[in-house]
Amino acid sequence: MDISFVDDEVFESKDFTSEALKKAEYSYCTFRNCNFESTSISNFIFDECEFENCNLSNADVRNTSFRNCSFSGCKMLGLKFNECSSFLLSFSFSTCNLQFSSFHNLKISKTYFNNCKLEDVDFSDTQLNEADFNLSNLRGAIFDGTNLTKANFSTANGYSIDPENNKIQRAQFSKDGLAGLLDKYQLKIE
Repeated sequence: MDISFVDDEVFESKDFTSEALKKAEYSYCTFRNCNFESTSISNFIFDECEFENCNLSNADVRNTSFRNCSFSGCKMLGLKFNECSSFLLSFSFSTCNLQFSSFHNLKISKTYFNNCKLEDVDFSDTQLNEADFNLSNLRGAIFDGTNLTKANFSTANGYSIDPENNKIQRAQFSKDGLAGLLDKYQLKIE
């Protein structure tokens, strides 16, 4: 079966829950105000695409390729990024709601999360070295066996990271956020 190629197109205010997006390789495309909620974009390829104010909550992303894609203002609840194709996987997020999503066991170094809601997100066994969590809420996020070397948490909040179960060498934290590194000891910090 031949795969279609779609280059440099803008998809605006499309509801893909009623009419499915055509299976293709999308390059340099923009998806603006589109609804992908609970749809299947399994085995799609998105290369250098931008997703703006889209709803991708609970979409099926098995074997989907996101290569250097950016997401801004998107609702992405419960996405299983750990089921995506890992080949050239890279993305950035700005002002996105990623609650209950999973990045388990992915290699996503240098990923940028700007002002994102990352509550209850699974980052266990993930390579997040040099990631930036600028102004992001990490309440309930799971860090277990995670490589956070040189990651930036200096403006993040709500995180609880066990330094004994994660690699945090040269990671950046604010003085106010240091309590998130001591949670397991149940200390009272005033």
